[in-house]
Amino acid sequence: MTTTTHDLLPVSVITGFLGSGKTTLLNRLLQNPGMANTAVVVNEFGEIGIDHALVESSSDDVVLMNSGCLCCSIRGDLVDTLRNLLVRRAKGEVPAFERLVIETTGLADPAPILHTLISDMYLTANFRLDGVITTIDAVNGNATLDNHFESVKQAAVADRLVITKTDEQSAEELCNRLHHLNPSAAQHIAVMGEIDPALLFGVGLYNPDTKTLDVQRWLREEAYDDGHDHHHHDVNRHDDHIRAYCMYLDDELPWDRLATWLDLMTVYRGADLLRVKGILNVAETDGPVVIHGVQHMFHPPVEIPEWPSDDRRSRLVFITKDIGPDVVRSMLDNLIENGVKVQIS
Repeated sequence: MTTTTHDLLPVSVITGFLGSGKTTLLNRLLQNPGMANTAVVVNEFGEIGIDHALVESSSDDVVLMNSGCLCCSIRGDLVDTLRNLLVRRAKGEVPAFERLVIETTGLADPAPILHTLISDMYLTANFRLDGVITTIDAVNGNATLDNHFESVKQAAVADRLVITKTDEQSAEELCNRLHHLNPSAAQHIAVMGEIDPALLFGVGLYNPDTKTLDVQRWLREEAYDDGHDHHHHDVNRHDDHIRAYCMYLDDELPWDRLATWLDLMTVYRGADLLRVKGILNVAETDGPVVIHGVQHMFHPPVEIPEWPSDDRRSRLVFITKDIGPDVVRSMLDNLIENGVKVQIS
């Protein structure tokens, strides 16, 4: 069990399928003065089309822009890239950036990057995951979701969904579909990549505006109580295999049982646990415990100082593939037999 550390560098992951406008979004963000003191890790500089008029200086793997953004090219392993970047920051060889953004390739499953960020001990000692930003375009978004499960996962694990190309195509149907797929992800429209960076960053457990923890904003469990039907409709549509729901536990529980249950979930169904967030009432701790997992990997549980409200129930938000509430309920049979009340929305 760890405690919260607010001075860790926030990391955001920008993902999105080929042609979704991810490159345009990132390029415009790099030009925004609000992105000053930001380091952006990309696969190749050429992919984002940096305007050389905006470049202050550059080397083989680092570009410093007039806006204050620092761009670093991924060379080999992501962990090595981030380690080297931190070393160069400590030596004063690059500006002392205050935020990190990682851009994925268009075909990438973002889960491995999230695994790295929440499981590597060196990275968790220096960085904290702020959020996942996914672009999806109004013109091809529905067809992409139909034909490419990678795009469904990119949308399902997102904290922010950026809808692009709305000047070419109405996005109403796509937005409704994305809401059913990932009800807690806020949706924003970007025209030619233009969007206020404040809408995309600072969405993690730690609220940079108030300098406090904001569990309710991070968890957004109320989004799962909207009465929408998240059940399967068409087995041929990729996103109709995705389930999003919130589970509530009324009573405090011993940590060993909770940990065993989470272990069982990851061992037997880890590949289908796309994302899990929760705040738990644990018997052995004074304050609540926050958990966050992506498939097989969970961030070390974090004890926080106080509950965000008078509600002391444990709340767990699930986004899964082919794991319905009934499966979760069955895996909690042992807890239920001991008098624990379970409610699943």
